[in-house]
Amino acid sequence: MEIKILKDILELNKNAAAEVKDLLKKKKVYMIDMMSSPGSGKTTLNDRLIGALKNKYRIAVIEGDIKTTKDAERLAGHDIPIYQIETDRFGGDCHLESTWIKKCLDQFDLDNLDLVIVENIGNLVCPAEFQLGDDERIVVLSVTEGEDKPAKYPLMFNSSDTMVLNKIDLLPYLDYSVDELMDNLKKVNPKIRIFQVSAKTGEGMDPLLKHISDNIDRKIRA
Repeated sequence: MEIKILKDILELNKNAAAEVKDLLKKKKVYMIDMMSSPGSGKTTLNDRLIGALKNKYRIAVIEGDIKTTKDAERLAGHDIPIYQIETDRFGGDCHLESTWIKKCLDQFDLDNLDLVIVENIGNLVCPAEFQLGDDERIVVLSVTEGEDKPAKYPLMFNSSDTMVLNKIDLLPYLDYSVDELMDNLKKVNPKIRIFQVSAKTGEGMDPLLKHISDNIDRKIRA
């Protein structure tokens, strides 16, 4: 019975994700599902991304947290549309679901948007199982988390299109092997795109910004 319930939940989510994808295709809006562990620097990365892209593209954010609106308040400084999902109000789920994303998108004027960034709840497990109908899944991994995370959480890295290795400004102070990380990553997902950045200092951000900009432009022209 428990397996049947799980299948029902995932099937419902899958169907809603397909509806979201169709809606975004019709409106020519590019959507990113940004996932990571807590403390990886995901909000700092989004802060820098939005700051660099907002003069060229019309951006909105869906912010997911179990509790508090602190991250949404931080990104609100960019004066862009933001919708908060606080899962503590209905059970404290550790992931976002496509049915909730669809309701959030209904609150936005999609005809006047180019990019929606979903900042998922900090967790390397549950969010990997729930597709949101996005165009790109980005997993953010900080160098402070260790090289073994792709091996420990294979579904997250296998189901992501892109990995951003963040906090590279700390590498001189850590006993950390980027080569070991890349070996672990390639075993799980040899096709994943990789960007190495410091969201704090801006190091390495230009290639990531170009990648996202090219994808937005490609969808707008489609």
